[in-house]
Amino acid sequence: MKATLSSILLAGIVMFHTAALAIVVELGTGVNAAAITPARDAFRNDLGGGTVAGANGSFGGLRREINWDGVPDALSAPNNLPANFFNVNSPRGVVFATPGTGFQVSANAGVVPVEFGNVDPSYPSTFAAFSAQRLFTPLGSNVVDVLFFVSGTNTPATVAGFGSVFTDVDLAGTTTIEYFSAANTSLGLFPVPATVGSETLSFLGVVFDGGQRVARVRITNGNTALGAGVTDQNGALRDLVVMDDFLYSEPQATPEPASMLMVTSGLALSAMLRGALRRRARPQD
Repeated sequence: MKATLSSILLAGIVMFHTAALAIVVELGTGVNAAAITPARDAFRNDLGGGTVAGANGSFGGLRREINWDGVPDALSAPNNLPANFFNVNSPRGVVFATPGTGFQVSANAGVVPVEFGNVDPSYPSTFAAFSAQRLFTPLGSNVVDVLFFVSGTNTPATVAGFGSVFTDVDLAGTTTIEYFSAANTSLGLFPVPATVGSETLSFLGVVFDGGQRVARVRITNGNTALGAGVTDQNGALRDLVVMDDFLYSEPQATPEPASMLMVTSGLALSAMLRGALRRRARPQD
């Protein structure tokens, strides 16, 4: 489901800390993969790149995707995933951060219980994979930051859009993605749509079409971190959520401050010239 900025603002489900922006939002939720596939596909189209993946999840040099399924068993549950795996081992231009203790990708069948059953035995019946069969979560926290870099380098980068698949979003407004500029200014806090029940799926993707660039996203998954004995309550007080596929535009190098000043000055000059031309074109009284 495509949502325009005006309709979202009227619905009161997005918080902005900046002026109105040109934004495209794709939303989907339901009991199975078919329920969110149209939103995922629309977001792919928004970002561009087609449907044929190249090396390291690159689609035509326009879009990157991470589905976790290529992570080796040695770096999957019960082992932790290095925060920079997707900028070093499989360079896709992202590095993770969390206030918790680390990150984990769920196991393949036959290694340890799937879908984080190694953390708590209830989780395989709580979560479901969108693209079989691995999932992703922070540990010791329900928050993960995604920082962007030029793929395979330490050069900070920005993207035009980012989206993610989630599983088991029960409570409206608790699972969110917040987008930040290179100046660490929030571009908007967007809630992930919810469907009460176990093994449900949700999708949220946002593209900034007005020239705004995203240097970091903060994903808040439900309201509680995974843990032994910590179970989901299916729409009651405790909501456990983990992630599947990430989709984002190709990370591009963040402009140097001087370059940003030139761009800003150019935009301001252009606006002044347009205003002057409009005034000159008005008939004289």
